[in-house]
Amino acid sequence: MTIRVLLADDEHLIRGAIAALLDLEDGIEVVAQIGRGDEVLAAVAEHRPDVAVLDIEMPGMDGLSAAERINAQCKIVILTSLGRPGYLRRAMAAGVSGFLGKDASAEELAMAIRKVQTGGRYLDAELAAAAMAAGDSPLTERERDALRLAGDGATISRIAGELHLTEGTVRNYLSSAMTKLNAQNRLEAIRTAQRMGWL
Repeated sequence: MTIRVLLADDEHLIRGAIAALLDLEDGIEVVAQIGRGDEVLAAVAEHRPDVAVLDIEMPGMDGLSAAERINAQCKIVILTSLGRPGYLRRAMAAGVSGFLGKDASAEELAMAIRKVQTGGRYLDAELAAAAMAAGDSPLTERERDALRLAGDGATISRIAGELHLTEGTVRNYLSSAMTKLNAQNRLEAIRTAQRMGWL
């Protein structure tokens, strides 16, 4: 049986190279290639892949958000060039079965695709070890939301409006996040949370 694969990566050269290498593998066929995260849902509905291989960083929607929307329709392998420990935890929560770095060989990616197709999991050992060492995010969901919006350049009043909170409550969440992350200011807290994959 041929495993039908959808490949989503915003870097054309990398996407094309991965697709060409996967097409050389016995029993694997790349049925669709897309370059944006917000195209994943429609492409999965149209091409009905067995496995979706998603880059973690894409325009329109990141790979983890896309994974949450398609995890009932196919198996998912996440590729990342960023070894942020929090990403692996988020991927597992999103129903992802495979998680590996972009520096993996084509053979390793093919092995991961075959393993997740049969119901198994495939995790890059170094990324898994880093995630275990980093521990869980100390941030609450509201602190994460406030930091994420602040990182997008939102003002306190806009964050308050989007989260349906008072401006004082937003300031408290941001202050609490800064304390937990041992950051001197919001920007440092945002960078730390992003580096750890908690945002």
